Amino acid sequence: MTGLATIIGATGFVGRRLQARLTGEGWDVYAPAKGDTSLFGRDMGVVFYCAGLTADYDRRPFDTVEAHVTLLSALIQAGRFEQLIYLSSTRLYDGQAARLLDEAAPLLFDPTDPRRIYDLSKALGENLTLTRTDGRGAVARLSNVFDWEAEAPGFLSEWLIEAARTRALNLDSSPHIARDYIHLDDVVAALVAMAEKPAHGVVNVASGETMANGEIANLFLQAGWQVSFARDVSPLSPPTADVGRLRALGVDPAPVKDVVRRYLEGLKA
Repeated sequence: MTGLATIIGATGFVGRRLQARLTGEGWDVYAPAKGDTSLFGRDMGVVFYCAGLTADYDRRPFDTVEAHVTLLSALIQAGRFEQLIYLSSTRLYDGQAARLLDEAAPLLFDPTDPRRIYDLSKALGENLTLTRTDGRGAVARLSNVFDWEAEAPGFLSEWLIEAARTRALNLDSSPHIARDYIHLDDVVAALVAMAEKPAHGVVNVASGETMANGEIANLFLQAGWQVSFARDVSPLSPPTADVGRLRALGVDPAPVKDVVRRYLEGLKA
């Protein structure tokens, strides 16, 4: 399938790689600049809503709401799209009691916690996408996305980038902290699959496996790197996201250990 695609947030981490993939496959890709309101007056085809704030959401709460909800609301009201895929986060599952959660699980939030601005704004974006688009909306809940391109965000990305510079790594984290990691290329494959099927409702875009930092560090040790951690805390691991819907779309993300192992082999070559 090819056609017209609009990427909101095309200069971001996911948006850049998605634009390259769609362009390479022959899609007509429109990537409006931030603040360009002319997009509301044109046909947008399949919209991939990749805009958002992650690392500094607590410092910029109003910008977070603008990115996650306000622009989305205007886009939906304009209505000139065939399909809307909204990028959300499996972070919405944090704090839930269950150890394994699928997309139908109810979400619980504490509105008095100022750091919940990220979760609450993403949840509102999900609600608008799923209930105000006349059945044309779908939500991709992304877990911790990683890559090793320059300035790729996130702890594992920074770890991998640093490994290309030095064989002695001192990480500001704990070996006991665990996350579900998924490589950027698998995320892009999932988004394209959601457009082509097309997908409906919510899809967890995750590996379905929670991996502790210490387990990943063992791969580095076996490959000849030295790894130490600055902290030794053991927080509760977040719930694992069920990925049955993702696999039903034909996407089976590579295990993080396999991706990291291949990357380290490439660095040694």
